[in-house]
Amino acid sequence: MKYLDYKEHRDQGTFNFPIAFYHEMSHSPRYYMPYHWHHHFEIIYILAGNFHLTLNGVTTVCHPGDVIFITDGILHGGSPEDASCVYDCVVFDLNLLIRENNICTKTLRDIQNHTIVLHTLLSEGAPEIRQVVSELCDALSGRTPGYEFMTQAALYKLFGTVMQKKLYDEHPKEDIAAEHLVSVKNVLDYISENYDNNISLETLAKIAGMNPKYFCRYFRSMTERTPIDYLNYYRIECACEMLSTKDITIKEVAISCGFNDESYFIKTFHKYKGTTPKQFIKATF
Repeated sequence: MKYLDYKEHRDQGTFNFPIAFYHEMSHSPRYYMPYHWHHHFEIIYILAGNFHLTLNGVTTVCHPGDVIFITDGILHGGSPEDASCVYDCVVFDLNLLIRENNICTKTLRDIQNHTIVLHTLLSEGAPEIRQVVSELCDALSGRTPGYEFMTQAALYKLFGTVMQKKLYDEHPKEDIAAEHLVSVKNVLDYISENYDNNISLETLAKIAGMNPKYFCRYFRSMTERTPIDYLNYYRIECACEMLSTKDITIKEVAISCGFNDESYFIKTFHKYKGTTPKQFIKATF
């Protein structure tokens, strides 16, 4: 099984209720968000501390109370500024809210088809958005009887507030760098399927259809890391999830994440996490 796919293949919720909730704190295996994309929509709610969010290569600092809406297909990732950061994530399939003969369906279809694109920082234009998202997260985290109704009600209320406050753009202009974004997505998909093997810079550049020098420069502008640095960072994020969810030895994790040498794996793990794999396991469990 592959972990933390750049194009996420993990199920979000269930077939009948395709929505997932994550409460992220410093000890969470998903605390740092590797650069990735998916076909779901995502809401990030910053509860404490600062969070550095990167969307399609542009990084901004998000603060407590900020509500971020991420449209499907957008390359995104981020990292807490320090261990004081706490945030909630809600990842969902918009089809959950789309029903036949529903008066809201046309608007939701426009959002789904990108004819209407919601603003990224929703809380900036409507402070009441925070209360709506708080209700959404409370319903998903509590999972008390009837929470499915409360969850869908909160999502409808969220989109209703967006429409009321006009927190969206219609007919967005075409992105002139769209072709390069697709190339980067292809590279990320390749990494997610092959990170346990040897991967060279030349191979990644060829997949992107760029020469290695230009590819390095463009990839770094998008992710703030060189391709090889990001590959190792991604491998360590995968290792963290394995160590926190599987009964598996450190050596087995190292091999599974593309490190042939256990000592080099431990050194690289410490570089990105500031701790050893063994200490990470103790802190997690």
